[in-house]
Amino acid sequence: MSTYINTEIKPFNATAYHNGKFVQVSDADLKGKWSVVFFYPADFTFVCPTELGDLADNYAAFKKLGVEIYAVSTDTHFTHKAWHDTSDTIKKIQYPMIGDPTGAITRNFGVMIEEAGLADRGTFVIDPQGIIQIVEINAGGIGRDALELLRKVKAAQYVAAHPGEVCPAKWKEGDATLAPSLDLVGKI
Repeated sequence: MSTYINTEIKPFNATAYHNGKFVQVSDADLKGKWSVVFFYPADFTFVCPTELGDLADNYAAFKKLGVEIYAVSTDTHFTHKAWHDTSDTIKKIQYPMIGDPTGAITRNFGVMIEEAGLADRGTFVIDPQGIIQIVEINAGGIGRDALELLRKVKAAQYVAAHPGEVCPAKWKEGDATLAPSLDLVGKI
């Protein structure tokens, strides 16, 4: 698998279910702000609603950082609406749910499970220039944690705003960072 870190997102156009409406979303919508593109295998499943519900519960914290979340599966936008209308967990979602029935977006991000026609659990954090800063891919049975994603987004935003500084393991907002230099070699 090739790396997507520091690469620009590829062009796409799709329909999403968002706040009771079908809306168009494209790669241009991801530029100019921080974005999380959150791929999941399928609507009406088991692990997926727990992840999407966790993101919904923490959505205000992402918005406070100027981050938009885009959930993507190979289901249609119609299926997203039906799931939203029937699941108490999914009803909480206020971020766009993009339908990718052709798999074009899923392939653009390299998370298509070709033999199944479904997306891997892929998480991509994209900076305002449309450059991928974080990639995380989990096996199908392993759910993701919105608070850990939020921590990583904060670290990515901090590093972007503070050239010459890096965030060590377990860094949290307000913690000390590192300024890589020859003086630090072998001292950590």
